[in-house]
Amino acid sequence: MPASDYDSACLPDILPLYYRRLFPFSQYYRWLNYGGVQKNYFQNREFSFTLKDDIYVRYQSFTTQNELEKEMQKMNPYKIDIGAIYSHRPNQHNTVKSGTFQALEKELVFDIDMTDYDDVRSCCSAAEICPKCWTLMTIAIRVLDRALRDDFGFQHLLWVYSGRRGVHCWVCDEAARKLSVAARSAVAEYLSLVKGGDETMKKVVLSDPIHPFIRESLVVVERYFPLYALQDQDILGRKESVDKVLALTPEDILFRTCSRANSSIAQANSSPQFISLKSNLQQDFQNEKKPENRWNLLKDQAKRKQATSKKGQHFEKEIMLQYCYPRLDVNVSKGVNHLLKSPFSVHPKTGRISVPIDLKELETFDPFAVPTISMICEELDRPRTVEEEDKSEETIDKENEKDAAESRKIRDYKRTSLAKYVKCFDQFLDVMARSWKGELLRKSDLQKDF
Repeated sequence: MPASDYDSACLPDILPLYYRRLFPFSQYYRWLNYGGVQKNYFQNREFSFTLKDDIYVRYQSFTTQNELEKEMQKMNPYKIDIGAIYSHRPNQHNTVKSGTFQALEKELVFDIDMTDYDDVRSCCSAAEICPKCWTLMTIAIRVLDRALRDDFGFQHLLWVYSGRRGVHCWVCDEAARKLSVAARSAVAEYLSLVKGGDETMKKVVLSDPIHPFIRESLVVVERYFPLYALQDQDILGRKESVDKVLALTPEDILFRTCSRANSSIAQANSSPQFISLKSNLQQDFQNEKKPENRWNLLKDQAKRKQATSKKGQHFEKEIMLQYCYPRLDVNVSKGVNHLLKSPFSVHPKTGRISVPIDLKELETFDPFAVPTISMICEELDRPRTVEEEDKSEETIDKENEKDAAESRKIRDYKRTSLAKYVKCFDQFLDVMARSWKGELLRKSDLQKDF
């Protein structure tokens, strides 16, 4: 179902159904409780709800899964944000002595938003996305996931589609959750290569020797660059795109390239004549129509420059990184008390659910195929099959009333397009649970030793 079939005016009617029958509260609590390893971990977590008409309710906190469930079903939030674990219960923050209410821990989070790539995509702009530019999100996940696992040793990374135009990463390892603001800033800065605002033309500058992390990132970028930049964005096709690429190349490279075509002009090196040299290179590009071959011309010049220059010249790598490297909202990652949109929250503009991304299927992940809330609510109305009815009655017979209600909810989401995303979340939690068990055993052994 395309997003155009979703009508935001229906949200007040279908959100109650979503929170009552489809939201995966059991898995959600299992995640944020972290196995109960630390006392009051879930109870001291901040939740923030955005209600109808942009009413913003911060510092919500809950003692149990049941309490969270009842409040969400009562308030039916249009959007859910997750905050830090505090020193005291967030819903009691007004009763705590001034200065003592502190954010202590939170997952290390990353927010990649497509709007930050507007200067390197021509297919869309602002909140719009399409399959051509979604490749940027695939690259971002590949680059950052490798670095966070291999360079920092983190293991429990939850990647989530935002529901509209970006992706979020929740690094859930205990070591990541305990990082200080300074440590979070250091990680975010380590992963940031694209620097400068709209007024900065050249946003990536490499130095010699190239850091191993950047070399590893280039392996990923080089794999996607021909498809994304040369084909889908046609950066060496249209004149304005070509001019942007040439502006990222050192002037002497342009001079030497042009001098082959017009050696008489190359005798002079004043600034006004350099413009005509640039035009000459563009004429050379006219003789070579294929973007791939134009790119090879630039790469050949880079190799020549690298062979003769004492100082490192990596302008072709800088161009690739400027067009494809992940662009982080560093402020989101630095702050412990920064809020981030929750998995399984509904995006009010598109109606799409914010779902976990299975990295084994990353290449085929389609944001336009992510179910909308109206779609999964409609799927609930489909008649049950005979097999589903038989299983339902058999299960209810074996359960008490409370368990049966929970089981019914599980069966409900399994009948919808949400099922595969909840399964992905379950698999993530199963892996993480093994580390919780190890930690609980360690604490038990310590108590025995004491």
